[in-house]
Amino acid sequence: MQFTSLNLKLRPVLFIMVVLVFSITSCNNNQNKPNLTPEIPVVKAFKEDVPVYQDFVGQIYGQFDIPIRARVSGFLDAIHFEEGTFIDKGKLLYTIETEPYEAALAGELSNLAEAKTDLAKAESDLGRIVPLAKINAVSKSDLDATQAEYNAAVANVDAVESSVEIARINLSYCKVKSPIHGLIGKTMAKVGEFVGQDPNPVILNTVSTIDTIHVEFYLSESDYLGIARRFVESAREKGESDSIRRFNKKQDLELILSDGTIFNQKGSVRFIDRQVNPETGTLLIQTQFANPSGILRPGQYAKIRARMKVLKNAIIVPQRCISEYQGTHFLYVVNDSNMVLNKQVTVGPKYEEYWVINKGLKVGDKVVIDAIQKVKDSLYIKPKVTTFKNQINTPK
Repeated sequence: MQFTSLNLKLRPVLFIMVVLVFSITSCNNNQNKPNLTPEIPVVKAFKEDVPVYQDFVGQIYGQFDIPIRARVSGFLDAIHFEEGTFIDKGKLLYTIETEPYEAALAGELSNLAEAKTDLAKAESDLGRIVPLAKINAVSKSDLDATQAEYNAAVANVDAVESSVEIARINLSYCKVKSPIHGLIGKTMAKVGEFVGQDPNPVILNTVSTIDTIHVEFYLSESDYLGIARRFVESAREKGESDSIRRFNKKQDLELILSDGTIFNQKGSVRFIDRQVNPETGTLLIQTQFANPSGILRPGQYAKIRARMKVLKNAIIVPQRCISEYQGTHFLYVVNDSNMVLNKQVTVGPKYEEYWVINKGLKVGDKVVIDAIQKVKDSLYIKPKVTTFKNQINTPK
């Protein structure tokens, strides 16, 4: 009985001790348990006027690309330049055999001497018959015949002199000179080759002026109409002349070279062709760029980057925030309860390191950046608002 009574007295004490042990264990576990709410960097969507650019593939030409032609036929005697170098205007380039043309000139000079002799005789005859005609010592028909012979002799001398001049010109064509200062290319004919007559070479070389280069590309009819209309509307808003003729004076073109670098000179539209090609539905655009270093050469391909329009108050976020799967774009948005939501968006054009969001986002929304693999839908996080630093400077 005493033992039973003792057990009854100890039960409240044991209960209290058990409660204390569990309380202490629970406190220790809470102290050791890590914080399960991760801190994730986010950025806020904001709005900005975004210029939209479009690239067009074009080909580079010299400001002047002048073909050097053999204007007379014959065997090539000599080449007087080094290929691939800059030459001055008037520089002797090629010499074609001169003997046939010297002989032709000599023949024409002989004909001229004969014609001048005939003229002298006709002039002498006319000088004798005119006084006789005045005293009616000869008939009027004799005077008319003598006058006609004189006129024919004068005309013959003029004709032969023209033939002599042509022969001299042909002889001069045996010396082929550069019509401009520029860069000359590879010769199309070698010494000893017959030139100037098909199928032999007629174009012997090409000289190009490359201080300024032209880049030609083709614009679709719809793109041209869109650009032209926007130009007219912009001009009207500024109170300027809305004539499309002023469109040629735009100076905001960039040239992207084949290695991806941007050429250090800005360009402008030089001319727009008068008509759309009915077969291709495209319009030829020629632009020009200064090329002071001479790095650009005719025949290169490059891209023309042109500003097509400006999106007013466009909503943008860094491109790194957006994921794509099977053509669908989505990002993670953090709501007011700090819960992550997977949200599908409709994207527009890219701008620098940003992406325009056409639908699915509003200004001020917090978007997860640089931690897309660490989050999932309905996850609670501790958002850390960061500032994204753009590293690209696209011209405004």
